Amino acid sequence: MSQSDEPRSEALKRLDADLKAFEKRRAGTAPGSGAAAASQAYRLMAGLIGGLLGGLGFGWLFDQFAHTAPWGMIGGLLIGIGVSTYGAIRKAGQMSAAQPEEPGPGPAPQVDDEDE
Repeated sequence: MSQSDEPRSEALKRLDADLKAFEKRRAGTAPGSGAAAASQAYRLMAGLIGGLLGGLGFGWLFDQFAHTAPWGMIGGLLIGIGVSTYGAIRKAGQMSAAQPEEPGPGPAPQVDDEDE
């Protein structure tokens, strides 16, 4: 190589090393990591609580207009619980499908119970 190419190759080596270090740091925030898992759990809980409170609010609104208290709130609460549970189960299924499969421990060893 000529002398003008040497600084470029050194710069490329440093850039490659920086990229590898960045990828290692980024791997810590992968979907399976603790912070990402906690974030997803908080999203699921927010969906459940939001659905419950939303259904309760719509039930209260229905009661105010139809004068059917407390049946609108009870119905809205039940509908909110159902819809939010369905959404949480659906989202949890999507999240588990997106997770890469990691090999776990192998099958348990077979134990022979017969005394010989």
